[in-house]
Amino acid sequence: MEIMPESLTRDENAANDNKSFFITTPIFYVNDAPHIGHAYTEVATDVLARWHRQSGDDTWFLTGTDEHGQKILRTATANGVTPKEWADRLVESAWRPLIDTINISNDDFIRTTDARHEEGVAKFLQKLYDDGHIYAGEFEALYCVGCEEFKPKSEIVDGTGAFEGEKVCAIHSKPLELLQEKNYFFKMSAFQDRLLALYEARPDFVQPASARNEVIAFVQQGLEDLSISRTSFDWGIPIPWDSSHVTYVWFDALLNYATAIGYGSDNEQFARRWPATHIVGKDILRFHAVIWPAMLMAAGVAVPDHVYAHGWLLVGGEKMSKSKLTGIAPNEITDTFGSDAFRYYFMRAISFGQDGSFSWEDLAARYQAELANGFGNLASRVLAMNAKYFGSVQPEAGVESDEDRAIRELADSVTAAADAHIESFAVHEAIAEIWKLVDALNGYITSQEPWALAKNEDQRERLATVLATATEGLRALAELLHPVIPLATQKLWVALGAEEALGALADQPLRAAGNWNRLPAGTPQQPLAVLFPRIETDESK
Repeated sequence: MEIMPESLTRDENAANDNKSFFITTPIFYVNDAPHIGHAYTEVATDVLARWHRQSGDDTWFLTGTDEHGQKILRTATANGVTPKEWADRLVESAWRPLIDTINISNDDFIRTTDARHEEGVAKFLQKLYDDGHIYAGEFEALYCVGCEEFKPKSEIVDGTGAFEGEKVCAIHSKPLELLQEKNYFFKMSAFQDRLLALYEARPDFVQPASARNEVIAFVQQGLEDLSISRTSFDWGIPIPWDSSHVTYVWFDALLNYATAIGYGSDNEQFARRWPATHIVGKDILRFHAVIWPAMLMAAGVAVPDHVYAHGWLLVGGEKMSKSKLTGIAPNEITDTFGSDAFRYYFMRAISFGQDGSFSWEDLAARYQAELANGFGNLASRVLAMNAKYFGSVQPEAGVESDEDRAIRELADSVTAAADAHIESFAVHEAIAEIWKLVDALNGYITSQEPWALAKNEDQRERLATVLATATEGLRALAELLHPVIPLATQKLWVALGAEEALGALADQPLRAAGNWNRLPAGTPQQPLAVLFPRIETDESK
């Protein structure tokens, strides 16, 4: 088939009138089970995807697994199985279940062992070869199996202790291997100037700013051509014109973003979805912000919209690592606190784009103060008063006071501000903005004292106005927080009667969440179960 040229943009070929938003996580190695560092990336991407999807954007969320390369081969061999058997086992026992554990709304899950991927990689490689971007040559360099990368000098350090006298990887602290092979090379050096021009013309291409500066400095030092094949092992996608070579695992893996949406097989789908927004950990930034756009330039395909590099999750001051026994399985948290609390905590407590430290104490404290007492208690109090004073229906508001107006205007302003933060990937700032409405409604209930108003029949209209305002505020919060805490907000939505009155929560136009008086007076309401139950800890027993 004819490959889509770079000049063909999705704006000219969109399958519908909505803004296209294609967002991806990295595809994760299946050499071990996932820890909360992987889950952090998944949740952040999911919140962004849910926000855009609920806003009416033509959203597609891709995640998946990376199953080729020497690291997978060695792990499988050590476990007495074939690489494919090892990958199948880990995908089904660990990686797909992670999606359910943390409630991820991905539209697709790609594996690099999928036929669609392997066929797309072969077509991409053949195009680059036919167009003169690939040549044969000899290579010798220090290789890190853990990174699946020939290491640059900046990431090679002298070993200490048991590895004294050896060169080790600065990231994995393990000895590097000297590889000498006849390989095929991608002429990446030819794209140095085009890459630097890209970074200058589109300052938001690589984010945050610290990541952009790092990438620019790396490319300015000079790019070398990239070895894209291996002959020392056979677990990979064969080079289409020379089956004695397999494709370098990163060259293979990066292409998942294109093969998943029809590169080389479905021009219409590819035109509808591409370009993508990539959410990655900062340790794999260079692959996505340098190698990947150079590959696309060579193939005549548009570069991604954005590459956003988030920081690391730290435990005891160190990056999460299975090899260092600092990895925490996501279910260790969700089994106690639930998936909503997991999602909320990591999106609220850590500034997205920066490193952040995880602690059980902070998680427990935020769960109780912000989720249980702040949001959950607000919802239960308002609905309980509606039940007690108005027979479990939405009250009809009367004359609006300055205090009521302040809540209405705040709902509108936080909606706009949160959406702006999401557009700039500041998920933590978006949640903080929305939480202003949580805090304001709690203060509003305290100052208006509906329980006191209920004692005076002459204040009946005022009581109705206060509770109608508070309930409408909950309606707005349910919509705004649904991308972050989907289970709790769905329960609240049903209890508000909004499911019957307004339709499914996921279908509500998120950017219009601040529009007021959407929940009709007289809407029947239902009892609300406790959204965030008390967690028993050793200290509370």
